[in-house]
Amino acid sequence: MITTDICIVGAGPVGLFSVFEAGLLKMRCHLVDALPQVGGQLSEIYPHKPIYDIPGFPSVNAQELVDNLMEQIAPFHPTMTLGERVETIERQEDQSFIVGTNEGTTIACKVIVIAGGLGCFEPRKPAIERLEEFEHGKGVAYMVKNPELFRDKEIVLAGGGDSALDWTIYLSNISKRVTLVHRGETFRGAPDSAEKVFNLAKEGKIDLILKANLKKIDGNGSLKAVFYEDADKNEQTIKADYLIPLFGLSPKLGPIADWELEIEKAQIKVDTTDYSTNVLGIYAIGDINTYPGKLKLILCGFHEGAIMMQSAFKHVFPDKHLSFKYTTVNGVHEF
Repeated sequence: MITTDICIVGAGPVGLFSVFEAGLLKMRCHLVDALPQVGGQLSEIYPHKPIYDIPGFPSVNAQELVDNLMEQIAPFHPTMTLGERVETIERQEDQSFIVGTNEGTTIACKVIVIAGGLGCFEPRKPAIERLEEFEHGKGVAYMVKNPELFRDKEIVLAGGGDSALDWTIYLSNISKRVTLVHRGETFRGAPDSAEKVFNLAKEGKIDLILKANLKKIDGNGSLKAVFYEDADKNEQTIKADYLIPLFGLSPKLGPIADWELEIEKAQIKVDTTDYSTNVLGIYAIGDINTYPGKLKLILCGFHEGAIMMQSAFKHVFPDKHLSFKYTTVNGVHEF
């Protein structure tokens, strides 16, 4: 079991910055996120988009902001569980919590901070039969958690966004064969990535199938083939060990809805004096909370995280007096 002071549910920008604020107060954090990497929406949906309202940055790309936050929290050595979704929380006799994930990871903590943005991001699945039969390690994956799983395998990716392009490029270097199936003729992803994919196809390093739609999959206990309809409406078959449909993510509140929190329109109501929820020891910050005057801005989430950690200190160190210090006076001390 992982033991920490604070379990932060959500590794987006607000969750990451909260680690910094916790670190200034000598509190250790463990982050849990359903996505396989930190950054939340910024890394998963729009890593190359510029953001213009972060104080001190006239313009900063989303992924650059995430990278900077990771550098900022590095002195506090947060631990992380990525690619797993928090499912359960159990209150202990001493008022601490045991947090459990869908993969069986357990985290003992004194405080829970929900920084889950719009909630858990769940993959949009293609409308084809038997998908569930081949999930959970049998050939259908909606995220690339461990690229080594696909080494020397025959892979079919589907989609036209950044994730489909980026993983096609990466897996072409380690997989036995990569096929990208896309329903359009052009891609929504970054032009530079699209150009690389077209070049890989011209060089014969990948198979690129455009104006095509997935139709069905087949196998016996594990995936063996992917069927698609080509531009002429003919059914074609690709031999495959894995199908990775990357059609984007949709936000769901998920198991959080069952934690007896006060929910209003799929958002968690909080007390704005410290962003605590109606459940003692559980806080909610960022886009997932709601209160009068709420603005869903990253900079507002940063503010909420700073205020919240001052309150969380009382749960982690009930016998200690908190003395506020400016970083310009105290600096940042690694621990």
